[in-house]
Amino acid sequence: MSKELEPLADPGLPVHVNRKADTDPIAAKRAERQVAILFSLSGVGTLLFIYSFFFIKDDVFIFLPIMGTTNAHQLGVGVGVAMSLLFIGFGAVHWAKTLMPDQEVIAYRHEMRSEEKDRQDLVATAKEGAAAAGLGRRPLIKRTLVAAAGLAGLPAVILLRDLGPLPGNSLNETSWARGTRLVTDPGDRPIKPSDLEVGAVAQVMPELAPGKKRKLEDIAKDAVLLIRIRPSEFQLDPERLSWTHEGIIAFSKICSHMGCAVALYEQTTKHLLCPCHQSTFDVTRAAKVIFGPSARPLPQLAITVNSEGYLIAKQPFSEAVGPSFWERKS
Repeated sequence: MSKELEPLADPGLPVHVNRKADTDPIAAKRAERQVAILFSLSGVGTLLFIYSFFFIKDDVFIFLPIMGTTNAHQLGVGVGVAMSLLFIGFGAVHWAKTLMPDQEVIAYRHEMRSEEKDRQDLVATAKEGAAAAGLGRRPLIKRTLVAAAGLAGLPAVILLRDLGPLPGNSLNETSWARGTRLVTDPGDRPIKPSDLEVGAVAQVMPELAPGKKRKLEDIAKDAVLLIRIRPSEFQLDPERLSWTHEGIIAFSKICSHMGCAVALYEQTTKHLLCPCHQSTFDVTRAAKVIFGPSARPLPQLAITVNSEGYLIAKQPFSEAVGPSFWERKS
């Protein structure tokens, strides 16, 4: 023990009682193995996270009696991260409580200075502390700690993968294209103008090609509201009026403020209302904002009918749907 760090002569505390590991080499060895097992379990948790993140697909589910049908990918990622952090913490605490010195000492305070002697004393004290902690005498703990600590940092690095790749032009585009039929959501049933009465509202999605599945990111961008009013009630310029069909007008359901679903329609006032922040849009004036924080109208989808009489898109959205982002074109 250095002169700068020495046991208290009379700290005023109960008499120090040695732990079993302090006097019994077998108990100390057992505690060392327990710490190593905890660090190893932390490493197993990290490996479980890595395996779940890369190799278990999102559409794999398992049945648990308590939790029901559970996504195996999310369960593995969550349990892996929890084990990685939990067991490395348990191991460090158990190491400190059973093997590290637990005697009260005096650490004298001095004026801060940068003399060479102080630097040498710091190095000597650090080495002394490492020796007291048993790093040199307990290679099993040292190896498992290094392995667990090294692995524990990997989840944070791997999760950075979710920040990329860059979206490119995907935020400006949806699945709507020229000639795409409008189908009910849910149901995927094509719609004719006669299916909508004046005052009716329907949520629709673009029809998918046979065998193709709808992706979650597409569902978030493609939802469209169809609203039918009397043609004489529109207050639109000629171009926007040509985007309607027999009083039926189509708008993106995604609010241009924060991306919530615009789900409320006031039939009397012809207003669409976003329930999140009360942005209100006038259907008769191409979803012009008349109240709330939204800065832009809802994007309008140009529609017409095909040779079979079903409603189709004339063209894709002419602007990006949803809230603002840096590279937004309009």
